[in-house]
Parts: sequence; C-alpha cells; structure tokens
Amino acid sequence: MAQEDFLRLQLRWQIFMHKTSFKNHFLRARSLWDGALWQSELRALLNIGVPMAMTQLIGFLVFTIDVLMIGRLGPEALAASSLGVVVLFTVWMLAMGPVMAVAPMVSQALGRDPKNYSDVRHTVRMSLWELLFIFPFVLLLFWHAEKAAILFGQDPALSLDARNYVVMLAPSLVFGLGMWSLRNFLAALALTRFPLFLTIFTTLLNGGLNYILIFGHFGAPSLGLVGAGIASSLAYGISFAILLFYCYRQKQAAEFEIFYNFFSLDWLRFMELVRLGIPISVTTFFEGMLFNACVLLMGVLGVLEMAAYQISLNVVALVFMIPLGLSMAGGVRIGLAAGAGDRQRVRLASLATIGLAIFVSLCFAIIIALFPEWVARAYLNLEDKKNLPVFELIGLFLPIAAAFMMFDAVQVAANQLLRGLKDVYVPMLLTGISYWLVGFPAAFYFGLHTELGPIGIWVGLLTSLVFAAILLSVRLWWMVNRSSVWLNGQGDNMGQTS
Repeated sequence: MAQEDFLRLQLRWQIFMHKTSFKNHFLRARSLWDGALWQSELRALLNIGVPMAMTQLIGFLVFTIDVLMIGRLGPEALAASSLGVVVLFTVWMLAMGPVMAVAPMVSQALGRDPKNYSDVRHTVRMSLWELLFIFPFVLLLFWHAEKAAILFGQDPALSLDARNYVVMLAPSLVFGLGMWSLRNFLAALALTRFPLFLTIFTTLLNGGLNYILIFGHFGAPSLGLVGAGIASSLAYGISFAILLFYCYRQKQAAEFEIFYNFFSLDWLRFMELVRLGIPISVTTFFEGMLFNACVLLMGVLGVLEMAAYQISLNVVALVFMIPLGLSMAGGVRIGLAAGAGDRQRVRLASLATIGLAIFVSLCFAIIIALFPEWVARAYLNLEDKKNLPVFELIGLFLPIAAAFMMFDAVQVAANQLLRGLKDVYVPMLLTGISYWLVGFPAAFYFGLHTELGPIGIWVGLLTSLVFAAILLSVRLWWMVNRSSVWLNGQGDNMGQTS
C-alpha cells in the first residue's frame, strides 16, 4: 500500500512538473549561471562597453580643456564661461532625450530582425530631423540668455559675455547631439571603436582651435571667450561631418542607407522618439539639477566649501563616465535581447551590466577613499597657503563621494537597462522622488540646519542615490520578470508599462 501511495505521489509530481512552468523556470535559472553564457555576454558587453566608456571619459575632458584655456583670460572670462555652460547644459539635458531614445529603438529593431534596415533608418533619420527642428529655438533661447541672467541677479557685463559665448556654442550643441545619435546607431552594430578615435580627434582639434582663436595665434584674431565658442562649434561640426561620412562608407553601417530619402517625414517615428525622449530628458534634468542645486547650498556655507565641492564633484563626474559608458552598452545589449524575445539574455545583460559597473566603481572608490589627499593635490597648488582649507575639506568630502559612487553605478546601470527595455516613464517618477522628494530636502536639512554643515549636503546626495539605486533596481527586476508572454519566449512590448 505504501508503495502504491509513493507511485501515486510520484505520478502527481510528474504531472505537476509537466503542466506548470516550474521545470522551465528551474532549468532557466540553472542555465543562467552557465559559464559559457556568462563569458559570451561579458565579452560582447566589454567589446562595445570599453570603447563607449572611454568615449564618454574623453568627451568629458573637452570641457575641462576649455576651462583650463579660458582661465588664462582671467577670472571675468572664466566666470562668464561658467554662466554660459550652465545655460548650455540645461538645454543639453532637455534636448538629449530623443537622441538617447535612438539606442533602445535601434537595438530592439535589430534584435527582432538584424536586417530590418528600414526601421533603423527611420529612427536615425527622425532623430537628426529633431535636431534640425530644435536648432532655431536653441539659437533664439541663447540669444536671450543675457536677459535671463540679469533677471537672476547676474552682473550685466558678465551676462553679455556669457550670451555672446553661448550663441557661438549653439551649433556645437546640435552637432554634439547629432554625433551622439549616430554613435548610438553604431553601438547597436557593435561599431564603437571609430567613434572613440573620433572623440580623441575632436578633443585635440578643439584644444588646437582654442589655442588659435582664443589667443590669436598663427595670424588669427584674438577673439577671447567668443573664440572658445567658435572653436567648439567648428570642432564638433567637422567631427559630425566625419562621422556622417563614416556611416555612409563603412560596409556594415552603409547597408542601412540612413540618408536614403532623408527629407521624407515619418511622423509616427518622430513622435515615438519624442514620447520616449521626453521622460529621458526629464530624468537627466532631475539628476543634473540636484547636483547644481547643491552648489548653491554649498555657496550659502561659504566660498571655500563651494570650491571644495566643485573639485570633489569633478572627480566623481570623471569616474562616473566609465560606468555610464558601460551601462549605455548594457542598454544596447538588453535591447537586442528584448527585441529577440530572449529572456535569458535579458537577465544576463542586466546582471552583467550592473556587476561590471559596480566592480569598476569599486576599484576607483577604494583609491579615492584611501588616498583623498593624493587626488586633491592634482587640483590644488599647496604651496599657496590659501588652498589649505580647501584641501582639508576635499579630504573630508572624497571618502563620502567614494561611498555614493557605488550607488551611483547601480542607479545609472539600472536606468540605462530600463531604457533598453523602453521603460522610461516609471523610472522618471522614481528618480524624481529620489532626488527631489528625498535627496534635496535631506541635503538642505543636514547641510544648513545641523552641525554636519557641508558634510550634511553630501549625506543628502548619498541618500538620494541610495533611494534611486534601490527603487530602480526593484523596477528592473519587475520588468524582467513580469510578463507571461515574455516568459513564454514570444516577445513582449516592454514599453507598455502600467
């Protein structure tokens, strides 16, 4: 009798295993940790991720070189350029969304069908159309930057110089975003090395043109701050033309004929880029403006605190470019997997991207946390005794900054992966909550109303990133595991989120 009960129980278990997806879940979970799959995914991620990370890092240096060269004109020119850059980056953050939307749209299209030339062509073409559409408005906005700056209490002469500077910079914004759109297209094709070399060329060309036009060398007029704006626009314009030619001539990219019938409007695709792009822009704006707002909070505490904050933030931003580039590559990888309806690859891409971003950030965080004085010495001349208080503050700030670099890596990886799944609206709300309902109030309270002072502002930033990392990670887990259609391997419209 006991044997019959055992056989009956065994039969029921086999029926259960057959009728449910439990066995499939178990087999998929076990195969997820297959060494060969991990090796393949990491190799593909690093193949496109390392050049993208280096491209982001070197691209960031363009602005550092501008600051160093404009600084030789004097404090007034440097202050005017700083005011102009605030205007430029505010517009940049709001305009970059549709460009960033190119990556998930192209990668998912190629995941569904690697020969889907028409779909990819329409996406890239409409992203360039949008840049042409916004350029007159950018120019008009920059032309009135002087009035806006005066309205916010800035010096009139400084505001005029800033206006002249950003008007000359306006073409560089459009050309730069155009290059980003084409780089996203090429990244989906795993063509990331040429854009890296082109970014190096752009950086060197910008420095050389700065030298000629700012200071008037080789017979050119000395144009000062205006010359810096012209130099950047020329450098980005030339590089954009080179990248266009590369997309036209490179064998794999040329198959998509992205310039074919260029002046034909695809209104639906145009609006899809806008629909995905607006929340991406708002998300970026939320984060960027939090760090800028904390500059003002530091300014309330004192000039030395603000100087130390700016240097510490520059260190963090420089390191951040590497996990950002790797995360952008992860967004491409997960988009390809999602387009192909491959849940296993979606999970692999998610885990590999977050793990790699954490690992890279951890390596730099350890160095910064253990040797903050060494990092500070690269920015300050310690023979000048006036710099010693700033040096001491940086020594306090950088260990905290090193701690939040880990959470920054998680949140940027999760955000880019969600974008790869075309999930943008909920992440926008989660980042808004993390940065402005949690982070800024915490920075304001701890920084200005407790004995922590400037340390309290960094605590507020750390708090915001912890919240963002947790909320976005939970959202990513839910997106990867939520759909029965997706689990059955039939694909899923990942953009349709509740």
